Amino acid sequence: MPHSHGLPLAVDGRGNHLVSFARGTEGAPPCDAPLPAALVAIWHADRVLMVFDRFRQAWELPGGRIEEGESPRQAAARELLEESGQVSDGPLRLIGYAGFVLAPDQRAENAALFAGRTTGIRDFQATEEIAAIRWWDLREVLPGRVQSLDVYLARLTRESGSGASHDPR
Repeated sequence: MPHSHGLPLAVDGRGNHLVSFARGTEGAPPCDAPLPAALVAIWHADRVLMVFDRFRQAWELPGGRIEEGESPRQAAARELLEESGQVSDGPLRLIGYAGFVLAPDQRAENAALFAGRTTGIRDFQATEEIAAIRWWDLREVLPGRVQSLDVYLARLTRESGSGASHDPR
């Protein structure tokens, strides 16, 4: 991983570390570790969408595995819809690549981080994987555990302009 010494950017209660974040382009993903996942921070006004994962028992950004033949962008849009029923008003924007070291085997992985906005909130139906969704201002207390790695990444997307009240395009 590029951030091999020094403190991790964020650590969760399961021993997973967010060790790096690099701005990047879709045509040039990092090659220091596999890129099996995509995450998305979708904003409505000044609130980011969090989903409550039944298995991990935590609030986190929508996202998941990139399926065979799928681009990271396609995976992010699919996971957003599958996990929350929500869609972005326009194309998702690549923010960059998050580098993780995952417990228990200290496996290095990257995830593509996308951001978008929505002006209309769609109905949510609970699934086998996702119990609830919440539009979160990154400050109020959510009921239950919040995935600290995802909070760090959500803040990066807000700082990049995705959480602003206007469309930066």
